[in-house]
Amino acid sequence: LSSAREKARDSKRLSDLKQIQTALELYYTDSNAYPTAATAINLGATGTICLNKASGFTTTACPSAYMMVVPKDPTATKNYVYTSATGADYTLTAVLEGTVGSLTGTVTASPSGIQ
Repeated sequence: LSSAREKARDSKRLSDLKQIQTALELYYTDSNAYPTAATAINLGATGTICLNKASGFTTTACPSAYMMVVPKDPTATKNYVYTSATGADYTLTAVLEGTVGSLTGTVTASPSGIQ
């Protein structure tokens, strides 16, 4: 049973990364850059609730958001981490508990996909 739960949490993590990637691509289309972050943002842990054009990832309400609720890791001990120093690209990381296809351990999403 615990193996099934682990697989379900890992599937959710990959699904969440894809949803965040989609929102980031919509943001990029409108802004010609990704949201910048001088330091890494722990999505979910910092109270980040949405992604909008005016503020990027923010803890305040978003009237016109690309993502109304930024997903957080299904466990309380892990976070999705977003970084983008210049806005030209980004990295979004998550830690899998097991193996999904060829992915294991820390997985990284970027404009080129998930690795």
